[in-house]
Amino acid sequence: MQKLILLLSFLTATATAGENQIVLKDRPGKNQVVAQCAMCHSLDYITLHATILDRAGWEKTVGKMINIMGAPINDADKQIIIDYLAQNYGK
Repeated sequence: MQKLILLLSFLTATATAGENQIVLKDRPGKNQVVAQCAMCHSLDYITLHATILDRAGWEKTVGKMINIMGAPINDADKQIIIDYLAQNYGK
């Protein structure tokens, strides 16, 4: 049992080795972004695209995640997510 715990601890530690913890701005909408976006991809996608996407770009990106990639985001959360991204990570 101890060997199993040790092995699982090692695998967990190596699975995140070299990855920086992404901390998003603590503003209204952050919880929806973390809950909805991080279920499919790393949150660094947001910070990496902040300098190139404006509001229209974030609207298109979130729409693609819902319509093409199948993200289960309802209309209310979609608006909150777009507002958060555009206000905090838009150019």
